[in-house]
Amino acid sequence: MNIAIVGASGAVGSEFLRVLEEQNFPVDNLRLFGSARSAGSTRLFRGKEYKIEELTRESDFSGVDIAFTSAGASVSKEYADVITRHGTLMIDNSSAFRMDPDVPLVVPEVNGEDAFNHPRNIIGNPNCTTIQMVVALKAIENLSHIRRVHVATYQAASGAGQSGMEELRLQTEAISRGETAKVEKFAHQLAFNVIPHVDIFMENDYTKEEMKMYHETRKIMHSDVRVSATCVRVPVMRAHSEAVWVETERSVSVEEAREAFLSAPGIVYVEERDGKEIYPMPLDAAGMDPVFVGRLRKDLADDNGLTFWVVADQIKKGAALNAVQIALYMLAHSK
Repeated sequence: MNIAIVGASGAVGSEFLRVLEEQNFPVDNLRLFGSARSAGSTRLFRGKEYKIEELTRESDFSGVDIAFTSAGASVSKEYADVITRHGTLMIDNSSAFRMDPDVPLVVPEVNGEDAFNHPRNIIGNPNCTTIQMVVALKAIENLSHIRRVHVATYQAASGAGQSGMEELRLQTEAISRGETAKVEKFAHQLAFNVIPHVDIFMENDYTKEEMKMYHETRKIMHSDVRVSATCVRVPVMRAHSEAVWVETERSVSVEEAREAFLSAPGIVYVEERDGKEIYPMPLDAAGMDPVFVGRLRKDLADDNGLTFWVVADQIKKGAALNAVQIALYMLAHSK
């Protein structure tokens, strides 16, 4: 396969290189693209140095089979025609095309077959918070249709990219020295704080991040499920956590749900063992591939309800890994 990565110098772009290597993805030729600022710098892949090319309107993607793009929605919109005009399949990690009806939005464990219907040669990689949630929801949906989901997210600094992680590090160091933390990337100081605000506010007083979880979940799962989210930024470097409440059409027992999670693809179910308090935590999930599920129990406020805790690495499963898994699914199931 001839592969390109657009946005190669960013946090997700760097993760693409690691994931392609870890997954032993069949890469015959690799090209890296970035901004004028990053052009000329190099990245190491499988022992070889690759130079980043500047992405321009004249960039030639002919011969490229798949382009993994993670340079932001504005770049994806501006250069989608440049990337796809010679038949390259664009697997896009931005929000640019996610809700377009002619662009599939894919999480392989949930709706992998949708990837084959891509009339514009574009496949959307969902929002990180949506990805980890729908992997868990699919296991329950297989038991009984989910009517409603309430979710509170606890989102790491990594969701704001390398600059977000750097700001958290610098704020923590400054406070430990007795200095005032500098705020640039986030709306408020993140170190030693939580911020109930991820992305911009919409007219309905939900944030754009919260509405992504509503709309993207319905599209991925081909469902009328209603999702109400509160998205919170927390002082964690990497890996998002979610507290999830679901209401199903029939009452699903904890035992049924536990077995579903244990057998579901992409999930590691974590529970108490030998009297030890064991549950998924972002510290343990950072750098890991699976979606981790734990704290499963009946919802005391809903006879048809379950509640559980979900943790996954935002940069990995929430971005680069899911995109690579889309390509791997297509290779494995191509007709």
